[in-house]
Amino acid sequence: MRDETGIFGRMPGYRVVILTLDSHAAGPARRAMKALESDYPGLDLQIHAAAEWGESPSAFEAAKEAVYSGDIIIANLLFLEEHVSRILPALQARRDECDAMIGVIADAEIVKLTRMGTLDMAKPASGLSKMMKRLRGSSKPSSEDGAKKMQMLRRLPKILKFIPGKAQDLRAWFLVMQYWLGGSDDNVRSMIQFLLNRYATDTVWRDTPEAPAPIEYPDVGLYHPDLPARITSDPAALPGPKKAELTVGIVMLRSYVLSSDTAHYDGVIRALEAKGIRVLPAFSGGLDARPAIEAYFKGKVDALVSLTGFSLVGGPAYNDNQAAVKVLTELDVPYLAAHSLEFQTLGQWANSAGGLGPIETTMLVALPELDGATNPTVFGGRLGPEGCDGCAIKCRVALEPKAMVGCIERIESLAEKVERFARLRRKKNSEKKIAIVLFGFPPNAGAIGTAAYLSVFESLFNTLKSMKTRGYNVDVPDTVNELRDLVLTGNAKHYGQEANVAAHVDADSIVRKSPHLNEIEAVWGPAPGRIQSDGRGVFVLGKELGNVFVGVQPAFGYEGDPMRLLFERGFAPTHAFATFYLWMRNMYKADAVLHFGMHGALEFMPGKQAGPGAQDWPDRLIGEMPNIYLYAANNPSEASLAKRRSGAVTITHLTPPLAQSGLYKGLVELKDSLTRWRGLAKGDPIQSELEDLIIEQAENVDMGGTTPENLWLKLLETEEALIPDGLHVVGAPLTDKARAEYLDLMPHADSAAREHADTLLKDETELGALMDALEARFIQPVPGG
Repeated sequence: MRDETGIFGRMPGYRVVILTLDSHAAGPARRAMKALESDYPGLDLQIHAAAEWGESPSAFEAAKEAVYSGDIIIANLLFLEEHVSRILPALQARRDECDAMIGVIADAEIVKLTRMGTLDMAKPASGLSKMMKRLRGSSKPSSEDGAKKMQMLRRLPKILKFIPGKAQDLRAWFLVMQYWLGGSDDNVRSMIQFLLNRYATDTVWRDTPEAPAPIEYPDVGLYHPDLPARITSDPAALPGPKKAELTVGIVMLRSYVLSSDTAHYDGVIRALEAKGIRVLPAFSGGLDARPAIEAYFKGKVDALVSLTGFSLVGGPAYNDNQAAVKVLTELDVPYLAAHSLEFQTLGQWANSAGGLGPIETTMLVALPELDGATNPTVFGGRLGPEGCDGCAIKCRVALEPKAMVGCIERIESLAEKVERFARLRRKKNSEKKIAIVLFGFPPNAGAIGTAAYLSVFESLFNTLKSMKTRGYNVDVPDTVNELRDLVLTGNAKHYGQEANVAAHVDADSIVRKSPHLNEIEAVWGPAPGRIQSDGRGVFVLGKELGNVFVGVQPAFGYEGDPMRLLFERGFAPTHAFATFYLWMRNMYKADAVLHFGMHGALEFMPGKQAGPGAQDWPDRLIGEMPNIYLYAANNPSEASLAKRRSGAVTITHLTPPLAQSGLYKGLVELKDSLTRWRGLAKGDPIQSELEDLIIEQAENVDMGGTTPENLWLKLLETEEALIPDGLHVVGAPLTDKARAEYLDLMPHADSAAREHADTLLKDETELGALMDALEARFIQPVPGG
């Protein structure tokens, strides 16, 4: 905006710099700049988003240069160490050279840099600044005091107005916070005007109209793009279907609503309403969604969707998952968490092999998972100049620079998932069609219908019986062996297959109905391929038992090493594998899929590690079907893959009790020789003879190449190692002996802890959790999943 001299008319150039986490305030800042041009010719207002610095070194350099030349600098929402540590030196260098530096709602190191007239937060706390510390709170934020702090924030400027002297600069600091938290166009414009009038050292900038007071907006309310004022507190005022069968609650960030950066929210609202769903889009201040849930959702919604990208109670700085779980348990509906991208553009995400970066995965996925959120889904972001080629729509530049846009393809997928979960909750059990998927573990070892640590058919038998008592239309065989025979034997010999054939999908149907056929044929040849095929089509293995299909997941190509699938570029599932999932979705029309045991290959199919899109195979295969996954509790890392890559609601089961492994014959003989060797005096002639024998024995048991001393330590570790004792059965209470073996693994626990653990072990909760998941109720998070 400046000419070469930096002078416009009678005013010299002046730069106001805003550093913040993301770009949601870019629109209000740009519009504020335009509105202030006539009163402040020469004003240069810049906003820099720290979220862009990781992917764009030039964005960080631009922010740093802006700080070095800034006259008034505002730093806000800078909490992440990698952001704070990078920009802090520039802020420290500029602090005493600029007219004012304001740190609000940020890391303590940033807030300490605040210098506004007589207010210097780097100095020891005075009585007035202690009041500010009370508002900031302790180093361990509490979820209970958010509303109280917001009330105090509004009250303090009114109180401080009547205290002369230094209190006026502290009041100004609180007013800046009020302006920013109410970040509409009007408030951002008034904030800039207020700071110029008060802190610009050149008096020519102060000879302007007085800034209006901050406009106060409701902390909790409802938003809709078609409302005249966009915000209401009355659900009856919302547009959309009034007599809809389903109602969905949406949680949004108040800051995006106030800044009018809502195109991504609008896309989700309209996609759900297009399905005839009544939508209650609510926002809540203070990064605590509970007030909105209490006000608008309880007893009224069939599903809850968070679009905030944060934990339900907290934000980027902390997470109170206990408070979140409490309110979600009371609500007791499916809870899905979707997120927009701030740390990369939609185009960068679509073209990346990994999807979300480490910070994004932590903030957008892992923290909501601690609350019990499922189905993490990218639904929007910002379009860079390159646009986005992640799907056939090929979105291009947004109408406004740096404005949020919805990812149309992902939003349609999200809306379909939400509708399916809501219908699963509403549908009678007797009308539901459930697909249960079995696999073989270890793969390629003739182990169909097995899983790690789990007695599959005993557990499946108990599950089917429980479903029968819950009203499902399921034909339960009389015995476990009969169930096993129906699934694994049946007509298998007639078709030359490894299990009963439930259906046959002909090649013509595969060619017509496989949306990604070209990619599959590039790897496995023309349809129907050779796996589970008779040359004319593909067999679907399994058995229909009333409205429950028990299917067998087909081979996937790298049976010995499913993890390799994650890193194989250009790989695709077999025709049989893809057809199996398409058949369950489009022909069997399953209301939900239950993957039974650890583990299959779906979650290991090629694609992004987190934040999957239309190009990623797990998402392509499972589609929008509600996916429930029974997983061993001792493998949270792979369970997280199932959650993040295939949208699984994981139900964890105990592993069997552990017992000491002991030593087999060859190791026993080696231990005997080592015991004799250790008992000999140093220099004993027999010692060298024994060492030759020990070397030979060690090589025979694949432990060669080390000294007798190290061999002895390895043997002790092996002998004391704990191994699973038997297989776990879901739906069968633990015996007294099994509980005692579990408790033996807690040798240092006191009697109270052991008694509590024993009480927990007596309760069989796994089967109940499976039934709750199939009825689309809220599933509480636990360690391990």
